[in-house]
Amino acid sequence: MASQNQNQQQTATTTTRPPLRKPTFIKVDQIKPGSTGHTLTAIVVSATAVPHRGRGRNTRIAECIVGDETGTIIFTARNDQVDIMTPGTTVILRNAKIDMFKNTMRLAVDKWGRIEVTEPASFTVNEENNVSLVEYELVNVTEEAP
Repeated sequence: MASQNQNQQQTATTTTRPPLRKPTFIKVDQIKPGSTGHTLTAIVVSATAVPHRGRGRNTRIAECIVGDETGTIIFTARNDQVDIMTPGTTVILRNAKIDMFKNTMRLAVDKWGRIEVTEPASFTVNEENNVSLVEYELVNVTEEAP
């Protein structure tokens, strides 16, 4: 029994992890509904606290408009993220995902992602192209038999 346990420990230590991939940064206008794993650099344009409703957990939520030179999107900040997302701050959003809310896209970073404050960006935000204003409709496609 002890030798089997030692063999398991040896194989666990000799197994190597695959190398980490370099992040691929995308722009706001490349984001599509239902997609995940986005890494992007954005400037926080505005942040608005959402009032707490219900009697459940005391969760702080803020809706922030973030963007880059290609457009803007609404970002939903939760709990500690609210303190980071102050207007004028440049952030790197890692492993961000798209949540659909009332048929519009919202960007969010869950527990598997990360928000990092970085040095101020050299671009100006294009506030004319807000991709959260585009309304999407779920369409069921059925294949007909010939």
